[in-house]
Amino acid sequence: RAAEQGEGENGRCTTKLESMGFRVGQGLIERFTKDTARFKDELDIMKFICKDFWTTVFKKQIDNLRTNHQGIYVLQDNKFRLLTQMSAGKQYLEHAPKFLAFTCGLIRGGLSNLGIKSIVTAEVSSMPACK
Repeated sequence: RAAEQGEGENGRCTTKLESMGFRVGQGLIERFTKDTARFKDELDIMKFICKDFWTTVFKKQIDNLRTNHQGIYVLQDNKFRLLTQMSAGKQYLEHAPKFLAFTCGLIRGGLSNLGIKSIVTAEVSSMPACK
């Protein structure tokens, strides 16, 4: 019973972090793009997120951007700042998604203000890298 309660609380915390990130992402993208020319297309927007947005927020560019050209984009950061402080060992791997919820919201909020409805998920297979 206590484990179930903990799971529910974790879910609520993750959802709250994601929605906080969403609001922050909306505000940041407004500020970052106010003097920027209109984007040509979705790929142009994703390049902006990977270079300018990510650099301003995390002090480095995304290491890799891939797309299937059907609306799926994979952004990979090999040394994600919010995970580098945690152990490189496996013991914290299960907790990594909690540290990525805010960032997922940040990206989703930024994309939302640029006119793109999205679902943003995070995956960590080896620390401190994330996709």
